Amino acid sequence: MAINLQKGQTIDLRKNDRGESVYDLSKVTIGLGWDVRKQGSGGFFGKLFSKEAEYDLDAVAFLLDGNGKVANLGRTVQTNDGRQMGLYQGDVVFFNSMQHPSGNVWLTGDNRTGAGDGDDEQIIVRLDQLDESYQKIVFLVTIYQGRSNNQHFGMIENAFIRAVDATGKEITKYSLSGDSSMNGMCAMVFAEAYRHNGDWKFRALGEPSPTDNFIDILRQQYSYSN
Repeated sequence: MAINLQKGQTIDLRKNDRGESVYDLSKVTIGLGWDVRKQGSGGFFGKLFSKEAEYDLDAVAFLLDGNGKVANLGRTVQTNDGRQMGLYQGDVVFFNSMQHPSGNVWLTGDNRTGAGDGDDEQIIVRLDQLDESYQKIVFLVTIYQGRSNNQHFGMIENAFIRAVDATGKEITKYSLSGDSSMNGMCAMVFAEAYRHNGDWKFRALGEPSPTDNFIDILRQQYSYSN
């Protein structure tokens, strides 16, 4: 039976609620789901939350070393339209660099509406194959252009992050729905997986931030060059 986490709670990813080692960590799916709160059908809010209103929530993973930092910030490449794009093929997995160079962490794709049940975005991690130099993975979500579009986690409900093992068994789930305390918060550090005594732990964090750019969080907390 999956363990429902509270903020700040930590579990052993390999063990169930009875302490038995039953989960296969050779491939773990970190799933994100969410819905936009309905606030009426007329007037300004009706237009804001109509089908035309698009919320683009992006899942991001930071792979951290023993100091809790991102050691490899990747490289800057030029896109087909001439733009410069940084953090490519480094220790940050995100929408412009969807697979880690090791091949052991990857992002499956982007759902821009959150419509329907189940996971809206997924990050797949082969925890058992991840190099020992990686001691922690932080999972966060940002609302793309949330600041300019006045979109924030106070408008999101039924948000969750969950971990599913290689056989499809749900290990744990952490649910977080927006309330007034989330107003103006456009990013959320949802959870982290980290090594402990040769195994992997999972901790629910639920740390909101007003920025809608994960690079701000990277610089402030997880970069050597901050």
